[in-house]
This record gives sequence, structure tokens and C-alpha cells, in this order.
Amino acid sequence: MNLSNLTHLKHLLWLLFLLTNMIACASPISRSIAFSNQHQVGDTYMGIRLWGTLSLASETFDGLKLSELSGLAWDEDEQILYAVSDKGNLFHLRPIIQENELKDVELLAAYPLHGDQENRLKTRDSEGIAIIHGNNGVPGDSKLLISFEGKPVIAWFTPQGAMTSAETVPPALTDKKVYVSANKQLEAVAQHSQLGILTAPELPLKNDDKIVIYAQNGLEWTLPRYPAPNSSVVALEEFDNSSILLLERAFKSIFDPVIISLRQVSLSTCKCNEGLDSETKQIAIFDNSQGWRVDNFEGLTRHHGNYFFMVSDDNDRDLQSTLLSYFEVLK
Repeated sequence: MNLSNLTHLKHLLWLLFLLTNMIACASPISRSIAFSNQHQVGDTYMGIRLWGTLSLASETFDGLKLSELSGLAWDEDEQILYAVSDKGNLFHLRPIIQENELKDVELLAAYPLHGDQENRLKTRDSEGIAIIHGNNGVPGDSKLLISFEGKPVIAWFTPQGAMTSAETVPPALTDKKVYVSANKQLEAVAQHSQLGILTAPELPLKNDDKIVIYAQNGLEWTLPRYPAPNSSVVALEEFDNSSILLLERAFKSIFDPVIISLRQVSLSTCKCNEGLDSETKQIAIFDNSQGWRVDNFEGLTRHHGNYFFMVSDDNDRDLQSTLLSYFEVLK
């Protein structure tokens, strides 16, 4: 083989190497799926408009597996969707949206939640997540608020997973004995612009049968659970200055429907002392016996305006899926 042919072969091998690496780097972690067998992307259903659903692969990033996602928070300044997992891991995602439709998502980073000297937290059952300073036009100052089960804790973290301080839990929720079980504690947390920190246990406390949303300042709001077996609070998110979106999941067994409920709950007045329930408005109901691709949805966050993301916890099981859904609440 002469010198020119050898040089040409080297160039071809180098191009092949680059192409192979480009393909590997571009490997998607998501694929679009039909959220319903009756409704398409862009369709209106009840009080929402559907804007796409993705099934996420269980990718591993820096040794942390993208699975068991239980909470979401959107950082407008950084254009990052934070996802916290039951195993105490924090993921940075970047959704790809074109003409309002959720098309893809990129996995940017992954961090274990940790305390001093970067030691992993002993309490890892992280469930809810909220954000402050994520939409103030100042990069790098976002703080994440995360709630836990196993031990009723609410604490602040950096976007790199470092715990910076703990918050005071509402007095009614501090004693572990008041919960139905250790796995039914502070499932949901929100940072409301007017009312501050809000939280709710997954199931009503012992000797109670209603949902109670607790504010750190002592206010409480009650409402009936969605009328399906084992309906549980899994996420709270601010909707406007006087209300929140409440996400509930109802699952009894593999022989019963899985039902996901979205309701708008009015927080304009506290009616607990009067023995009255808060006003609610049903936004949407997703029932897998009615043709909806429903999994264990547990996380909810506002993207912008009336657009929201919702994510499911796959419980790290092959028979379940991590679904990321995007929708618009209609007024």
C-alpha cells in the first residue's frame, strides 16, 4: 500500500470513529408515546390540552440510575427541569419543546443528596420538591426545597444536591406517630408565592379521612379525597395567587383501575375553623381503564403560564415506566 492510500485509510478510520461517537452521544433517553388511545397531541380533554408524553429510559449518569422519579421543579433561569428520586438522587433534565409539543428530553447531570463532607443522607426517601429564585433573572442562585418520608423532614438543597438547612415542619406533622405509616409521610411540598411553604402527607393522618394541606404559618385547608380506593396526595403546585393544583393517585391492585386526578384547590380563605371544605375544581381525570397510558404519576411542576410537567415513578420495575407528560390547563 502506498503512502497516499495509507493516509486516505487513516482519514476514513478517523471519520468512522468520530461518526460512531456522535451516534453514541446522540442516543436519546426518551421516546414519544400516546398518552391516550382516543386523544392526540393538541387535543382538549376536560380542563387541559395535551402537549405530548415521553417514556424515559433508565439511563445511568455518574453511577446514578434515572428511575423512581417522585418530584419535579422547573428552573426558568437555568432552563433545567429538576427531578428528585425516591433513592435520594437529583437529576438535571432539559426538555425539548417545539411549537408547544414536548419532543425529547436530555439528561444533563445527576447528584446524590448529601449533607456535610458530601456524606449521603441517612434519610433518602425524598418525595416532593419545590424551587425558589428559579425565575428572577439571576443565574446560579436557585434553591431547592425537598420533603421526605421515613422521617418527616423538609430541607433546602443546592442544585448539586448539598443540604444547606432544614425547615420547620408544621406542628401537626412533626410526630411520626400521627401518620398511617412511615411510608405515608410528607409526599408533597410547594413554595407558594403568597402563602410560603405548603405540604401534605400522602394519606390523611390517623383518625382522619380528609386531605389536609398544611402551611408552615399554621393555616390548614381540608377537602375530600378523590372518590377512588386508596386515593393519595402525591404533588402540590402553585396555580395562581389563591390556588394550587393537587395531584392524586389512586391504586388498589393490578385488578383495579389506576386513576390520576388533577384538581384546582382554592386557598383564598382558610375554612378549617368553620368546619368547611375548601372549594375545588376538577381539572382532569386519567383512568387506565378508559384508554389512558397511566403509570404511578407522582411529580408535578409549572413550566410557564398554565403549562405543566407531570412525571411517574416506575418503582425501579421493568413492568412500569417513567413517563413525562406535558399539558396546558385551560381557563
